[in-house]
Amino acid sequence: MNYEYKLLDLTQQPTLSLRTIIPVEKLAEFFGKAYSSIMAYLQELEEEPNGMPFATYYNLDMSAFDVEAGFPVGKTLPAKGEIISAFIPAGKYITTIHSGPYDSMESGYAALTKWAQTNGYTPSGIAYEYYLNDPTESPDIIPLTEIRFPVNKK
Repeated sequence: MNYEYKLLDLTQQPTLSLRTIIPVEKLAEFFGKAYSSIMAYLQELEEEPNGMPFATYYNLDMSAFDVEAGFPVGKTLPAKGEIISAFIPAGKYITTIHSGPYDSMESGYAALTKWAQTNGYTPSGIAYEYYLNDPTESPDIIPLTEIRFPVNKK
């Protein structure tokens, strides 16, 4: 797959999210719970997401993923129950778009890591995925996922 890369300088982004540690086979269930509960809470607050749903991966341990799932929002909003008010930190990020099934994204991660190293950047070890469309709406929809790594210049 051919990937295109962008280097972004982003400002801090407020979010509402849920965070947990779970095995990889429970990710879909966790995402369903996180996104639906946050959307219900946003409706209660009469607010809207300020972007596509995301997941933050703090590690890549398949048996104990430390993962956060949520939505960017336009301003800091109060936490409620399991829903936390957080933010995606400001800084430099490299990004690419992966087109295809979620279980084939390893190639996108590898390509982004190689691009970073070749261009003098060190990934932080945290990965963000932004889900740009919803393949559950139709079997014809090919998942599009933006992968982002926070990076530091070597």
